[in-house]
Amino acid sequence: RVYGRNAAAVSEALRGAMAHLPVDINPRPPRRSSFEVSLVKEDGSTVELWSGIKKGPPRKLKFPQPETIVEALKSSLE
Repeated sequence: RVYGRNAAAVSEALRGAMAHLPVDINPRPPRRSSFEVSLVKEDGSTVELWSGIKKGPPRKLKFPQPETIVEALKSSLE
């Protein structure tokens, strides 16, 4: 549940920042016990915006603040 709750918060923040941007949650099966956010550009390249794989314990470090992801997205689109 904690993964779904955090995914919903991040996707809501991304949609609020850039309404035209499509947001997909888990388009492929996720890695076990991981939380990652990636940007797939129009040319098919992927930019990792967040990876919590090597973070924690505590478990809360595996999840980003939604504002952090929005800022990473904006900087990667510049």
